[in-house]
Amino acid sequence: MVTLQSRKLVAPTENLRDQVAHALRAALIAGEIKPGGVYSAPALAAEFGVSPTPVREAMLDLAREGLVEVVRNKGFRVTEMTEQDLDEYTEIRTLIEVPTVGKVVRTATRDQLEALRPEAEAIVAAARAHDLIGYLDADRRFHLDLLALGGNRHLVSVVGDLRKRSRLYGLTELDEAGVLVDSAEEHVTLLDLMIAQDAEAAEALMRRHLEHVRTLWASRPQPEQRTALTLGRG
Repeated sequence: MVTLQSRKLVAPTENLRDQVAHALRAALIAGEIKPGGVYSAPALAAEFGVSPTPVREAMLDLAREGLVEVVRNKGFRVTEMTEQDLDEYTEIRTLIEVPTVGKVVRTATRDQLEALRPEAEAIVAAARAHDLIGYLDADRRFHLDLLALGGNRHLVSVVGDLRKRSRLYGLTELDEAGVLVDSAEEHVTLLDLMIAQDAEAAEALMRRHLEHVRTLWASRPQPEQRTALTLGRG
């Protein structure tokens, strides 16, 4: 049985389905729910201290995001991500996001770009505060809002889907290693370059940033390594 640390849901004023989905995402990020693992709604409901219904609803939300898949008569399997998957997703994002950044530099107004600064700063603040859910949420909003300035909503949708499918597992270990803040600060630097209308430098930084994110993926502990670490603490 999976053991979710500090996952009891105690905020009755919030939508219970959303609370469960938020807690499940946090468990995925922390590596408490493992890729390839199959989890039943009743078992997870017992961990959360709720009925199975909101857990099933939340898991279906995660299934639509590509985070889990339904296993008939068993529950939900956490989708696994291979190194090839990650390389291919990064390649597609690079092909889309790098030239789009250059386009936005040439077409967006200074006010439009400055409007993104709170989001860029929120990424850094979340990284420094070790708020991993906040980090990923702010990072998603910044990247998608930046791409939206290019005027192609279908492009934004494609990148949004790729980001969901290439989410980070074991982000806790990366946070503890102190590598997230550097990646977070790249967003502020990117915005400054774009406001300065340096399209070439902005494109180069976006390319490096995506490579940096891929490097973080490559350096994350693998599932068997995380298991060994957990057993070692006992």
